Amino acid sequence: MTEIAIRTENLTRDFSTVRAVDGLSMEVPSGIIFGFLGPNASGKTTTINLLLGLLEPTVGKAEVLGFDTRTQADAVRSHSGALLEHPGLYEQMSAEENLEFYGRVWRLPSAERQARIKELLTHFGLWERRREAVDKWSRGMKQKLAMARALLHRPSLVFLDEPTAGLDVVAAASLRDDLAGLAAREGVTVFLTTHNMSEAEKLCRLVAVIRKGKLLAVGHPDELRAHTGSPHVEVLGSGFNESVLNLLRARPEVSAVEVQDKRLSIQLRQEMDVAPLVGLMVGAGVQVEEVRKGKASLEEVFLTLMEEER
Repeated sequence: MTEIAIRTENLTRDFSTVRAVDGLSMEVPSGIIFGFLGPNASGKTTTINLLLGLLEPTVGKAEVLGFDTRTQADAVRSHSGALLEHPGLYEQMSAEENLEFYGRVWRLPSAERQARIKELLTHFGLWERRREAVDKWSRGMKQKLAMARALLHRPSLVFLDEPTAGLDVVAAASLRDDLAGLAAREGVTVFLTTHNMSEAEKLCRLVAVIRKGKLLAVGHPDELRAHTGSPHVEVLGSGFNESVLNLLRARPEVSAVEVQDKRLSIQLRQEMDVAPLVGLMVGAGVQVEEVRKGKASLEEVFLTLMEEER
């Protein structure tokens, strides 16, 4: 039986006249990277603060690692790590000094503390620069150090709120690789909020989509694509004139057609054999070079869910 790291039941939080989290009920299995997706002001950060026991729910309840967030908030936080809006680093101190300080806060024994600092800084590629003041570092390096800080005391669960936001493409990719490696190696559960759909698709075993505090969908990215997104076909070639496009649009299995230069994108209503469509195009004079069939991306699923809730 799969252990549950997080369980919420009708979790609700009001601020004056605004309901930031609205009846949230979900389960997060242990040992996975769980993506929590939503637009700005959708309730993601408020949910993390509720799960960490930093806010009390107006209605409902949450259990994190078996602890009630209302009555056992200290236990929740002692078994969790968090990288939220601010990295929590002392920039005039070196990387090694930062982790030494936090290791003492967590009361790690000296030998264990030193070994863990070296292990994490080595993993993140920061060991050779451990004695440099953090204020001289790039944003990507600071984020890696902040991740090391959150993992220092070997928590069972780590909350990461938009950890790659503001990073360049190379730094973000590097941090994602580090995150995937650490999650697999240490068996930690990761609760990840992100705006990056590609990031969620690559890293997360389960994702949840939230809007205006309400849970819209939860499942494996493939499941969400199957239930919400539409399959599509890309055709590379030439001869995509208006007559061909109208022939395709008249087909009941086709929901949308778009052409850009030598690339034709066909959105389908359901999974199907695309040979008849290809034959139709060839018969109409299209020179087909390549056909690619695929499922909707997680970004398309996300946008569909946002549209449905308007």
